[in-house]
Amino acid sequence: MADASSFRPATVLVVDDDADIRDLIVGQLRQENYRLLAAANLAELRQTLRDEDVDLIVLDLNLPDGDGLSLCRELRADGSDVQIIMVTARGSAIDRVLGLELGADDYLTKPFEPRELLVRIRNLLRRARTGPTTRPAATMRYAHIGPWRVDMVQRRLIAPDDRLVMLSSAEFRLLSRFIDEPNIVLDRETLLPERRATAAFDRSIDLQISRLRHKLATLPGGEDLILTVRGEGYVLACTVDHS
Repeated sequence: MADASSFRPATVLVVDDDADIRDLIVGQLRQENYRLLAAANLAELRQTLRDEDVDLIVLDLNLPDGDGLSLCRELRADGSDVQIIMVTARGSAIDRVLGLELGADDYLTKPFEPRELLVRIRNLLRRARTGPTTRPAATMRYAHIGPWRVDMVQRRLIAPDDRLVMLSSAEFRLLSRFIDEPNIVLDRETLLPERRATAAFDRSIDLQISRLRHKLATLPGGEDLILTVRGEGYVLACTVDHS
């Protein structure tokens, strides 16, 4: 039987200190039959999260009472799984990677096309409601790739000597997609389905892959686990065992 939550309208919270931008985004989202809330600063955002069950936050980074990046880090540290799309005028690849590593699910640079925001919100909410790719119950905890054991519950790498290497949210999402489809070349659109419209041109994924490779390469045999297939994408070039 389907969960009742799958039938209720998704609640989207728009956070921006610019009333015109806030109203523009809310107006664009009305056609989607979402339940819409708005906040002008971090204080209002926190109060709304205490009072309401929010599915997705459209979060401006530059707010009068704090930085959206810090708020994102705070939510993830508290175990919140609310979907977060960061919206900001900061457009560099480094800023995008930082936002994603601190727990954002997507990143959009101002000025943006409203239809693109709609597509990204739809994709994130669909992913959240359908859940991750289903794995057999017996294989839920660990995936073995090369010299590493990947803890799929606590989102970390475990070396043979039990040394732990933590993965950012963005790194874990990428590695999970590779683990689901080993030895298959995955293009940017497949690795970042929530950003399908622009993934082919988004260089931030290259930086995320580079950081993930660097962590894997700290053990002998880990340096060639993720390979680049020029013009096509990336591949996890190993078998995956589960335990």
